[in-house]
Amino acid sequence: MKKRCVEDIHLQKNMSVHDLISSFDKAGGFTAKKIAQGVDILEAMITDKHCIRMLSFPACIISTGVRGVIVDLLKQKLVDVVITTCGTLDHDLARIWKPYLHGSFLADDRVLHQQNLYRLGNIFIPVESYGPVLEQHMQPILMELYKEKKQWSTKDLVWAFGQRLEQVDHGKESITYWAWKHQIPLFIPGPTDGAFGSQLWLFYQNHRDFVIDLLQDEQDLSDTLFSAQKTGALVIGGGISKHHTIWWNQFKDGLDYAVYITTAVEYDGSLSGAQTREAISWGKITEEAENITIEGDATVILPLMIAAVLNRIL
Repeated sequence: MKKRCVEDIHLQKNMSVHDLISSFDKAGGFTAKKIAQGVDILEAMITDKHCIRMLSFPACIISTGVRGVIVDLLKQKLVDVVITTCGTLDHDLARIWKPYLHGSFLADDRVLHQQNLYRLGNIFIPVESYGPVLEQHMQPILMELYKEKKQWSTKDLVWAFGQRLEQVDHGKESITYWAWKHQIPLFIPGPTDGAFGSQLWLFYQNHRDFVIDLLQDEQDLSDTLFSAQKTGALVIGGGISKHHTIWWNQFKDGLDYAVYITTAVEYDGSLSGAQTREAISWGKITEEAENITIEGDATVILPLMIAAVLNRIL
């Protein structure tokens, strides 16, 4: 390995995010260097014309302003496939119609319960900003879709909802809208695990022939990946969205680019904490892939990395 000297970071007035991240690479420094390497990999993945670019993330970050970073990735057509959780639709749609609030990790949760406030980390979600507002707006849309056809994949269901947001106030601020607008497949492998899914179940009570066809999602996903020359993934967090992303890539001999951002540890054997090197043993990432695992909070790391990438490619 070529020897490199550690260089100091010197901050300057009006320093760009791109220049700051570049200094991370020269400075070394644990996670900072990994962030710089991750930006290099994302740039290579996004600019590789032969690569299907995948994005995986959990719902929690969509309750925060990082939702806007995800929107920008779809708006700029920098990803080709999204795999996420049901809760992403919960937060993405609910925030169109009702606000979420700044909160505190140290709040008294018993008091919050009495005040009809849910706590998601240090985000407060008024009860009326979640289940009730989704029921109010989703049930009429589901009735429209049911009259159109009885069987829906999650990809097609997301697109149908996105199309109906075009004329809605704040609709164009949503992930759902931009997935439809640019026809970017967004798959929800666990569609009943959240408030959006509960509304599907509620509708099903009086419409027993209403079907969510998960196997059609799998077919669409396999058709996309099996025909790809290369694939790459930005994987935020863990859980079902991470596993579904890397699981399907093993059938095309693995990801050619992989960037993980995670706060989970690997010593308990969890999928969420498993680093990229473990996925190589499964064939979910190729042996030759450009890959990195970055430990840290995505609400800090992701905006920095995407800002740097956008500065380079746009």
